[in-house]
Amino acid sequence: MQDSFKIAAVQASSVFLDHDACVDKVCRLIEEAAAGGARLVVFPEAFIPGYPVWSWFIPPVNTHPLREVYAELHANSVSIPGPTTARIGEAAAAQGVSVAVGVNERNSEASESTLYNTLLFIGSDGSILGKHRKLVPTAAERMVWGRGDGSGLKVYETEIGRLGGLICWENYMPLARYALAAMGEQIHVAPTWDRGEPWISTMRHTAKESRCFVVSCCQAFHKDDIPDRFTFKEKFLEHVDGWINPGLSLIVDPDGKIVAGPVAEEETILYADVRPDQLVGPRWQLDVAGHYARPDIFELNLNRSATPFLQIAENEAKPLGDDVPQHDDEVA
Repeated sequence: MQDSFKIAAVQASSVFLDHDACVDKVCRLIEEAAAGGARLVVFPEAFIPGYPVWSWFIPPVNTHPLREVYAELHANSVSIPGPTTARIGEAAAAQGVSVAVGVNERNSEASESTLYNTLLFIGSDGSILGKHRKLVPTAAERMVWGRGDGSGLKVYETEIGRLGGLICWENYMPLARYALAAMGEQIHVAPTWDRGEPWISTMRHTAKESRCFVVSCCQAFHKDDIPDRFTFKEKFLEHVDGWINPGLSLIVDPDGKIVAGPVAEEETILYADVRPDQLVGPRWQLDVAGHYARPDIFELNLNRSATPFLQIAENEAKPLGDDVPQHDDEVA
């Protein structure tokens, strides 16, 4: 049996709405986590170029400031594939680690103006394993992100086990959790903006239910992390003092036991050791997509088709010919 390995949760703040600086930070933290022995490095939700924190503070009737900050978010967002994924892939390959990172993604297949909250998976060879767009943005997030489809609900085979994930409150969607379990998920990543209770209990439940290691990763984000040039900072966050999000990232084992974290109000990297037998052994008691399932009673259908924005049908008109019936002009 192969040796144990480490997985890592990066708790850090984005370089707010600065794409290039965010990517630099991701690459630097991949190197740091790998130096700490990690084989998998997980980053928070929407880390590149940052979580749209303003969506919870600026009322939607304030159109002008919302347009301004959305345009800046869009300008610093990611196309997949593209230069961003190439750089992160190079960093992952250089260290021989798999990476899961939250990004704001442009809908490059259509208008290129809508953004998605996307979880990007990079393999240890630097290749894109896949991406998952958040199915349902939560509450105020719907003013920023579109809804994803089922095409990204997948589990990826890696050298350390089968890797999958859901974003933030998607982890409260039991059918989505079950879908990943039925694909054989062994390590579950949960990049998030949520923190504290009941989120911590949710992560413990998810680990126990799925018998997966669960990596919950959140930003530790301070008001000072928003540059003063963003006018909404003082106008709409004047009552906020200090930490907007304390972080509280954690790692949970398949028995629901917290094995790293939670840590508050600091940037850090959490590590946990994983033995390969832990990815299978606990399932002798509970395997929700195996002996503890009843597919003869319950059934789940997953539509994993990508949803096209436009379908074009073009038929060339044929000229009239001998094969076209001729009409008699005479009236009987």
